[in-house]
Amino acid sequence: MRVVAAMSGGVDSAVAAARMLDAGHEVVGVHLALAQSAATLRESARGCCTLEDAGDARRVADRLGIPFYVWDMAQRFREDVVEDFAAEYAAGRTPNPCLRCNEKIKFAALLDKALALGFDAVATGHYAQVEEVTDAGAPGGVRRELHRAVDPAKDQSYVLGVLDADQLARSFFPLGDTTKPQIREEARERGFSVAKKPDSHDICFIADGDTRGYLATRLGTAPGPIVDSDGEVVGEHGGAHGYTVGQRRGLGLKVPAADGQPRYVVSTDTRSNTVVVGPEELLGVDVVEGDHLRWCGPAPVGEVDLGAQIRAHGREYPARVEVHADGGSDGIPERVTVRLAERVRGVAPGQSVVLYDGTRVVGSATIASTGRA
Repeated sequence: MRVVAAMSGGVDSAVAAARMLDAGHEVVGVHLALAQSAATLRESARGCCTLEDAGDARRVADRLGIPFYVWDMAQRFREDVVEDFAAEYAAGRTPNPCLRCNEKIKFAALLDKALALGFDAVATGHYAQVEEVTDAGAPGGVRRELHRAVDPAKDQSYVLGVLDADQLARSFFPLGDTTKPQIREEARERGFSVAKKPDSHDICFIADGDTRGYLATRLGTAPGPIVDSDGEVVGEHGGAHGYTVGQRRGLGLKVPAADGQPRYVVSTDTRSNTVVVGPEELLGVDVVEGDHLRWCGPAPVGEVDLGAQIRAHGREYPARVEVHADGGSDGIPERVTVRLAERVRGVAPGQSVVLYDGTRVVGSATIASTGRA
């Protein structure tokens, strides 16, 4: 099989490429150039878009003896991920750019280009597993399922919950059966210079990790009131788009709570440019309405009991999930209601809820609204 190995320049993608080669595939390494000004994202960068990363990926490819290319997807990344990120915050939502990057770049733009060039699949260094099951209705009688990785500390199935069945059928995740320490040891044994390279973290296009500062630069500042749940003004902010539900630090409140307890952001309204704060108990929600549905296989029908995960490294909660068939074109569902077994803090529109059946990823939805039963 001809496979494009997405090589970020880190240890995970390096070992993933090596494993695909060991498995007998014809492998070509590809580094995605996502930063429009890569020279400005060098040593201080926190993501995987630097010139050094491209060099690290090339050195691994040379050691493996495989062809290596850099594909420029900076414009697509800017339009589909960076601009979407800013637009979501401007609309008062809290997006997850890693999910959007997987959906729009790594398993759409990258996979589409790979297929157009005659490749069969894409392999990445994500920690997740793919299992094949018999399904008479699937092409060839076999359906591929996405499952959690064996290493719960590194499991990345959440950010892959945006893949559809067709994309999953042409994707490989060779690291899902291995822990991260074992991957680093394997990289050392293979002689990879990236064996001890630190993991990338946070949002790759915000080099200093200051999301609020980045949004202020992109969206500007607009002073407005911070009010409590009774509508009393207790502070001022520089733009409602810079605050997220559940936030406690950096509020700069001028009026303390009557009971002396800490207060948290419970909602934001970018239209009125208002931030609402309140006590911790107001943060909990147990009903989530979602749209932008993405199914990793057959879509559930009616009401089913599944697990729901709302953050990349958060807990999975038991949930009753209702898939609404109304409003979809060709009978395809367009929205879902997730009723959580317990109240969860800090859930905000724009985040994603990923649904599980055991270790299997069923699909995902973008949170449109939240509430309490």
